[in-house]
Amino acid sequence: MNFPTRMTVIRVAGKLWVHSPIALDEALLGEMAALGPIGWLIAPNPIHYVSLNAWAKRFPKAEVYAAPGVAERARKFNVPVPPHEVLTDTAPEDYASDICQRVVKGHKFLHEVVFFHKSSKTLILTDLIENFEAEKVGKVKAFLMRFAGILAPDGKAPLDMRATFRNKGKAREVIREVVSWAPERVILSHGRWYTENGTEELKRAFRWLNL
Repeated sequence: MNFPTRMTVIRVAGKLWVHSPIALDEALLGEMAALGPIGWLIAPNPIHYVSLNAWAKRFPKAEVYAAPGVAERARKFNVPVPPHEVLTDTAPEDYASDICQRVVKGHKFLHEVVFFHKSSKTLILTDLIENFEAEKVGKVKAFLMRFAGILAPDGKAPLDMRATFRNKGKAREVIREVVSWAPERVILSHGRWYTENGTEELKRAFRWLNL
């Protein structure tokens, strides 16, 4: 099933921090050029990395970071990825004053790195919450998405992801910390994102972890 994907861009010290780069085309290049120089390219989990190489080639001065497991999964599927640093619980010094990050552990392969933009109190997630709108996906997809638990207004991690967390305690520990940051907004890669009541939406969406 093909999903529309949202890329998130933050301006940090005059450069652009790009989360989950999407397919690159001339229209997008023009929009990015109007915003400023690319400083960082972020692959936040081992599913969101396919376009990373194209961006790194187009913007060779950008620093490239990827979640744990991206390189291994890319090799498995014969997808090229550029040289990169592996993301950890500590944000790199050059953007740490603006953004903090944590690695959500416990899944058998999908280690997602979540990010928090401090000044706007905005949390950035990738696949840990998906929140598709029924009117935008059609009846058949909406039915399947409701079954998977990823249909708005009650979006959450997909059923298959929830079922394959080997250690929910590790994930619970990180998500509790993320909730303590009290985000006001939560940006998602898939579906309707939360422009308000971010902390309460997190508590709702992660109730499967028994926070």
